[in-house]
Amino acid sequence: MQSPDLILTNARILTMDDTCPRAEAIALAGEHVLALGTTAEMLALAGAETRVIDAAGRSVLPGFFEGHVHLGLGGAELSHLHLDYLHGTEAVAAAFRAFASTHPDRPLLMAQGADYGMLGHPITRHDLDAMIADRPIAMMSHDHHTVWANTAALEATGLMRGAPTPHGHEVVLDGTGLATGELREFEAFAPIIALGGETRINLGIATGEEPSPAPTPAERAADKAMLLAGMEHCAKHGVTSLVNMDGNRYTLELLSEMQAEGQLPLRVKVPFHFKPQMGLEALERATAMTRDFDSDWLSSGFVKMFMDGVIDSRTAYMLNDYIDEPGHRSEPLFATETFKAIATEIDRRGLQIAVHAIGDGAVRTTIDGIEAAQEANGVRDARHRIEHIELIDRADIARLGALGITASLQPPHPPGAMEFPLEPTLSRIGRARWPDAYLWRTLRAEGGAHIAYSSDWPVTDVSVLRGIHAGVTRAPYEGCTDERLSLMETLHAYTAGGAWAAHRDHVTGTLRPGLAADLVMLGGDIEACGPEVIPDLGIALTICGGRILWEAEA
Repeated sequence: MQSPDLILTNARILTMDDTCPRAEAIALAGEHVLALGTTAEMLALAGAETRVIDAAGRSVLPGFFEGHVHLGLGGAELSHLHLDYLHGTEAVAAAFRAFASTHPDRPLLMAQGADYGMLGHPITRHDLDAMIADRPIAMMSHDHHTVWANTAALEATGLMRGAPTPHGHEVVLDGTGLATGELREFEAFAPIIALGGETRINLGIATGEEPSPAPTPAERAADKAMLLAGMEHCAKHGVTSLVNMDGNRYTLELLSEMQAEGQLPLRVKVPFHFKPQMGLEALERATAMTRDFDSDWLSSGFVKMFMDGVIDSRTAYMLNDYIDEPGHRSEPLFATETFKAIATEIDRRGLQIAVHAIGDGAVRTTIDGIEAAQEANGVRDARHRIEHIELIDRADIARLGALGITASLQPPHPPGAMEFPLEPTLSRIGRARWPDAYLWRTLRAEGGAHIAYSSDWPVTDVSVLRGIHAGVTRAPYEGCTDERLSLMETLHAYTAGGAWAAHRDHVTGTLRPGLAADLVMLGGDIEACGPEVIPDLGIALTICGGRILWEAEA
């Protein structure tokens, strides 16, 4: 047996491998796990050049598998203003003005982390004008489905009198035909993003199309810098693999160039983003992306779609009227029969389906489409997945397991679990439906669904430790059952569960000989500490493919 490059000793290793769930030490050689066992057994393998790290009783896990992030957006937003869920006009205005003073040359002052109730009333351009009127400013909602812009930004982008947008996207107008400042969904606020110079990195989620004209070498370098910044940020939080839930060929090309340059620190999976205005022939691009990018480090193989929006802006598609807007249920972005045809063709091509579905109407439409695909093409190990499932009709729960659908869920998302405020979400859902919202244990125990956890960064903090804390401490809403998974179930959903859901379980997600040397060492023993201190454990070491990406100072 070859000598290992690195050995971790005296660890509490949770392998997520049922055949050998625990170990005390692990040896890594090259890009793979060489062996696991006791400290004495692993030290016996050491050679003259082997580095030995004493874990001193700290937890070691497979590298966290982030099953739903937006890498380019996250990397770009690291340099934006972060409102940190401030509330009140004075606090938000002070943050904007301070940011403006330190960034005098930016064409757009963009803020992140706004919530729908932060000013105590519906936000308009006039609110933002009162903060800063002589420069374009805008703020993105925490869910990334709404932007509010001031008059200067709306005038600079030609949105003051509205703009044609695809179904489900809207420049909201007032009674005089002028923009209120609220821009709903990606193609409505795309011009604002363009004003900030981040159009190309947003194409994967906004349109699914390729940049035109072709980016210059300098533009490609700028976009790669944002992707690298995003990956380095993730690595500090113990993430070694991620599924980028937006994408196009350009994204894969940039990442491939980075790999050739030795600048791809994490394993990345990128979809083809299918939009409602596309025809079925567009799926040939998904097939080509899957064929041309298929390695342990960079892959495609799936198609991402949005079936609806979000609850707070009332763009989530519901089976029943919104409590605070009788007669309104929103609409699916894909009609039921249309989606069935699309899902059937995606499945026929051997590709995976991943659909953003938040409202119970959107979830049902998605399940119906996956069911139609299975009926047409037969059963295979497709691992189709639904992203979010914030509300589901009880009649649809068992259908997930029956159809082999993965529930891709985000522990930071339920209002009150982390930063998301309780309102207006809970009122929009309605007390009678709270028992059907944010079901984790029920989807697993009663629905038989595979569970994969993630953050949806930059919608929420990418910190997996904070996500674990949210998952194991979330309090049930009044009259609702406890939907938490156990600590071990939660850790599985952030590691092996995510890898399985992404068809990457043959590469990573568990620690066993021959699989990738992807692991994270925490700053303590996560099983021994109280849940309240999990976010403070910290990440001591992140290793991907045998390379140390992050090592905390001793």
